[in-house]
Order: sequence, then structure tokens, then C-alpha cells
Amino acid sequence: MRCVALFALFGATSALVATPMRATAPRVARATTAPVLMSAAADDFVPDMQRRTVMNLVLLGGAGVPVLWMLGGFVFFFIPNTGGGGGGGLIAKDALGDDVTTAGWAAKYPYPARSLVQGLKGDAHYLIVKPDGALEDYAINAVCTHLGCVVPWNRAANKYMCPCHGSQYDPTGKVIRGPAPLSLALAHCDDAGGKVSLSPWTETDFRTNTPPWWK
Repeated sequence: MRCVALFALFGATSALVATPMRATAPRVARATTAPVLMSAAADDFVPDMQRRTVMNLVLLGGAGVPVLWMLGGFVFFFIPNTGGGGGGGLIAKDALGDDVTTAGWAAKYPYPARSLVQGLKGDAHYLIVKPDGALEDYAINAVCTHLGCVVPWNRAANKYMCPCHGSQYDPTGKVIRGPAPLSLALAHCDDAGGKVSLSPWTETDFRTNTPPWWK
């Protein structure tokens, strides 16, 4: 009986020792096949260079169009309205943005009052009403030639007086006191179908008999 028991015990021990050797075979098989499967899967999701280039161009175009649109509107906002090109006339606008009529303006601001309209390049211009109720054939740009302040008309002193640095101009806009170095710019003033039309003054400055500095 002891021999039989020893033989059975030896057989059971051999079985336990052999089991790990049999378990290693599947592990080797899985280790050798996994990289191949992973490589194949990776190759399936990598687009070629041409496809990636097209995708990048589509994304760039989609983002660039709204940016350029916004940038163009921003830049356009700062470009002054110069009216018609090539020396063409521009209809003057009042404070509300309405067209200025010759008769209406003379009635609203009779001599010797002077008031401003929006004129060439968006600058403020003075229209001058004469004693007979007609408009002078020139308008005066109200931008001071010193540092760009808008110069008000002083009716009591009968001249333009800049509140910024004390520059003064006579009723025609000619500088009579510094620090402004130059007279106020001129513009032609004409009647265009009952409306006030302003156009660039390119002739000799009649106040100084010199070429226009603003040309």
C-alpha cells in the first residue's frame, strides 16, 4: 500500500510541475501576433499627404474668410469719405446727415452767422452767407493748421479763434495769429440743383497769392 501511495503522490507532483510549461505556449502566440494587428490598425487611420493638405486648406479658408471680412470693415471705418473722385463735387451734409440746400441754409443761418457742415474728406467746413442772402463761392475748412482742433467762429470778434492754443484767423480764414503756421484750407462752394456742392480748391489762394498748401 505504501508503494501505491508513493507512486500516486509522484504522479500528482509531476502533473503540477508540467502545468506552467503548457501555459506559456498561448502567451508566446499572443505576443507574436499583437504587433502585427496593431500595425495594421494604425495604417488604416493615417491619411495620405494629399488628403491632409486639402483638409488644412479647407480649414484655413473657412477661418480666413470671416477674419478678412471683419478686418476689411474695421479698416474701411477709418477711411474718410472723399465723395466723388477726380475733383468732383460733394453734397454738403448737416449735423443730421441730410443734404444741405442753399436756400434752407441761408434762411437758417443768415448773415453774419456762420455754421458748420460736413464737407470734403469728412472735415467740418464753414458756409458763408453774404448780406444779400447768397452763399460765398468758397467754404472754409474749420480744422486748425496747428494741431487739428476745430476752430469756432467768434461773431463778436468777427474772426475764427482756436480754443486749443490761441491761433486766430480773419473772416476769410487767413491766419493772423499763431502758433498756427498756415491759413485755413479752402473749398469751392457751388449750387447743384438747389443743394450745396463742395469741391477741391486747386487754384491760387486768393488770400495770400500763393499755391494752396492743402493740394
